[in-house]
Amino acid sequence: MTARIYLTSVEGRSGKSSVAIGVVAALLGEAPRVGVFRPLIRSHTERDRVLEMLLTATRTDLNYEDCVGVTYEDAHQNPDAALTEIVQRFKRLEKMCDVVVIVGSDFTDVTVPTELAFNARIAANLDAPVMLVLGGRSHTEIESLGQLAPRSAADLATVAEVAKFQLAEAHARLLACVVNRADPEHLPEIKAAVQRALSTDTPVWAVPENSLLVAPSVTAVMEAVEGRLIRGSTDLLGREVQGLIVAGMTMEHVLPRITEGYAVLCAADRSETLLALTMAHEASTFPTLSAIVVNGDFEISPDVERLLDGIDSSLPIIRVGKSTFETAQAISRARGVIEPGARRKIDTVLAMFNEHVDIGLLRSRLAVDKGGVRTPIMFAYELFERAKAAGSHIVLPEGDDDRILQAASTLLARSIARLTILGDPAAVRQRASELGLDISAAQVVDPRTSELLPRFAEEYARLRAHKGVSYDDALDRLTDVSYFGTMMVHLGYADGMVSGAKHTTAHTIRPSFEIIKTVPGVSVVSSVFFMALADRVLVYGDCAVNPDPTAAQLADIAISSADTAAQFGVVPKVAMLSYSTGSSGSGADVDKVREATRLAQQKRPDLLLEGPIQYDAASDPKTGAKKMPGSEVAGQATVFVFPDLNTGNNTYKAVQRSAGAVAVGPVLQGLNKPVNDLSRGATVVDILNTVAITAVQAGMGKE
Repeated sequence: MTARIYLTSVEGRSGKSSVAIGVVAALLGEAPRVGVFRPLIRSHTERDRVLEMLLTATRTDLNYEDCVGVTYEDAHQNPDAALTEIVQRFKRLEKMCDVVVIVGSDFTDVTVPTELAFNARIAANLDAPVMLVLGGRSHTEIESLGQLAPRSAADLATVAEVAKFQLAEAHARLLACVVNRADPEHLPEIKAAVQRALSTDTPVWAVPENSLLVAPSVTAVMEAVEGRLIRGSTDLLGREVQGLIVAGMTMEHVLPRITEGYAVLCAADRSETLLALTMAHEASTFPTLSAIVVNGDFEISPDVERLLDGIDSSLPIIRVGKSTFETAQAISRARGVIEPGARRKIDTVLAMFNEHVDIGLLRSRLAVDKGGVRTPIMFAYELFERAKAAGSHIVLPEGDDDRILQAASTLLARSIARLTILGDPAAVRQRASELGLDISAAQVVDPRTSELLPRFAEEYARLRAHKGVSYDDALDRLTDVSYFGTMMVHLGYADGMVSGAKHTTAHTIRPSFEIIKTVPGVSVVSSVFFMALADRVLVYGDCAVNPDPTAAQLADIAISSADTAAQFGVVPKVAMLSYSTGSSGSGADVDKVREATRLAQQKRPDLLLEGPIQYDAASDPKTGAKKMPGSEVAGQATVFVFPDLNTGNNTYKAVQRSAGAVAVGPVLQGLNKPVNDLSRGATVVDILNTVAITAVQAGMGKE
């Protein structure tokens, strides 16, 4: 039977959707096909935001329409008929999934006991164990920018007891309980009280409140005040507004009150305050703001506009015609929701869920069956888990690239690696703040002013003395971020380096050849791509570095590729590719592959390795059995070694585009310490994957 879990709460504003994000992510690392089902939605014409967000996270090909039940109106008019329809729709969906996360209805801000009872009834009819989500915030006080007062442990125990009774009345099974948005100062007391109210064999987890998750975005604030953007970058509208400052005082009294991530409400006729706030945002000596809201009917003078043009700040400035009191009230009522693109919020949710919920216990209670399949998402999950366990320190030389900063924020939030970012510290940190990113846990180092520069120059001059490199030459060379980052790895200040988002491959890896050099016994540095297909992961090499390797180099590439595959859980069965299989063909190209196969087998007789062999004979069991009967590689190869760069590069791109494979790489191999190159078109996900791979490689080097 398909595994399933039903998330429901007792009331609204519990943060059930953020718990759902954590549950879906935990199951994606375990099950090939994770589905999401919403039994109750508001409308069939207006799409459900929570469902769309979760479907984006699962990256499945499920249609939205396959994942919904009935509307609230349907359930109110005829509950029994609605329940029958929900069960029928769920049964159709579960046939397409290995596990389904069912997210119950959304409550209003007032407790509705019958709604929990109906959710319990649905869960019982779907035979889905319930994860009860209790909201740790009180609903008796006025909300301000999503923030509410905490509930006591006793209050939460009372709510849990009521919920337990209603679930039992409907014969719904309670699997676990999450107290979400709990008071961070009283987590142990809250867990203990709720545990007593439920039962000793029901796991209870408490996830603390985080103001970032309930903070509205600048866009949400702009919509709440019915304002319009008059200045600043639209790229920064997604930043969270974590508080409000009403600038009713003069400039010198406003400046000390500036707080990181806050919005400032400023009257349109306070030109000096508007200018001071904009300049403070740009200054490295002040925190960065999320936005300025300018209110009132006064026009901003042309001279002030000209000054603002000269400052050229990216800070969003929103214009609204309401009074200060009306505008402040409207801003306070703005609510924060988690959208698919809210990367920092999602990273925070996942980090907190992983920290406070026992994912292993949750999976075991659901008894999810992997079925021997390894999807791209499962590969990525395993990769990140191994990177976290490695505890590696990675240097990112391109701190002036937004994609690097976005990836760094995620890497740090999810504890995937410790980071050093190269660049001007003030500029790097200010840009990260403007983007609403948290990189506070990273070191930021400027190679031009670093106290390490003299030592690095001495070492480089020593290493390159045979090339006539002087200390002064080395000093000049080491201000280059690629050389500085590589020297950090060489001398142990970092475990690995990832670069190439703004630099060529040659600029990234040339310092490695000069400084780190190759592993003894390996004649050439090469690369592989991990090709994550729908149900398995293959390894392709070399697709990025060597244009036309010799037979000896090709043998080393095959051995290095097999070892890299094994490092990442791919059992190496190596196919030395050519245009003919076995002894059927001849010619210089196939002879090179034949000789490379002989050399590789001689060096590593323990490897399962065949060649020359055609791609179809290597990958398709029927063709392999026909062309190379009795082979342990033919038809079941996992590592494909291409005879030259032209073949390898074109093949990996063809498979990536035509088969929808996720290509992770290039991963460099053969160096003494890991350095990996990014494409200049790399996405944030590409950077995350490459850093994680580098962290794992570095961890293997420590063993």
